[in-house]
Amino acid sequence: MTELAKFGSLRGKRVFITGGGTGIGETLVQAFCEQGALVAFVDIAHDASEALCERVGAAGHTAPLYRHCDITDIAALQGTIAELAGKLGDFDILVNNAANDHRHQTEEVTVEYYDSRIAINQRPMFFAVQSVLEGMKRKGSGSIINISSISFHTKSGGYPVYATTKSAVIGLTRGLARDLGQHGIRVNTVTPGWVMTQRQIDLWVDDAAEAEIKKAQCLPGKLRPEHIASMVMFLAADDSAMCTAQEFIVDAGWV
Repeated sequence: MTELAKFGSLRGKRVFITGGGTGIGETLVQAFCEQGALVAFVDIAHDASEALCERVGAAGHTAPLYRHCDITDIAALQGTIAELAGKLGDFDILVNNAANDHRHQTEEVTVEYYDSRIAINQRPMFFAVQSVLEGMKRKGSGSIINISSISFHTKSGGYPVYATTKSAVIGLTRGLARDLGQHGIRVNTVTPGWVMTQRQIDLWVDDAAEAEIKKAQCLPGKLRPEHIASMVMFLAADDSAMCTAQEFIVDAGWV
């Protein structure tokens, strides 16, 4: 088995993750806990999140703190972040991970549906940053990692509003980096390719998708959540001390 890097600077760091209960977020929670970080996360998948906390604790790591929270409710999100920071201390690292890639056609999109996609995939990122900002300023450092998608890079069809929100992640990262950099806070984007989470496998990965992946990726094999987690760990750690305002694409060479 490949032995992955251990980042000493992550030990004891306070980490907040949105959408940490399943998929990529679940792997991020596990990876940070394995690095010795103190992790808190929110999700709406209650049973999966509770099971994750138990599994991490049973493995001998400090169990993460979980709160059920609908991130479209900004007051609830910010209140939860404040409550968890009160328990763990000011957060050193924020990972804006939560998203929903529900398929839709342009002709069928209503104003209400459009607004709901913004409310899930875009708006919480900004207000999560706002919530951790004062704590990071007090520390004089921080790492904010926003998760995007190659969907807009590859001109993928079938979810134009989702692609719009994911392209906006780049703008958010670059728009924050200058103002926050003066406080020692780094802001970066991680852009995954087609990651084989259980949701993707269950809903979208059929024979045609398998053929598309094989054709589009430069590297053979499947992109998995742990590949994304490895990049996030690097950007969260002091090893990436002079990296900010950048997009790091992890897609096996698709883009």
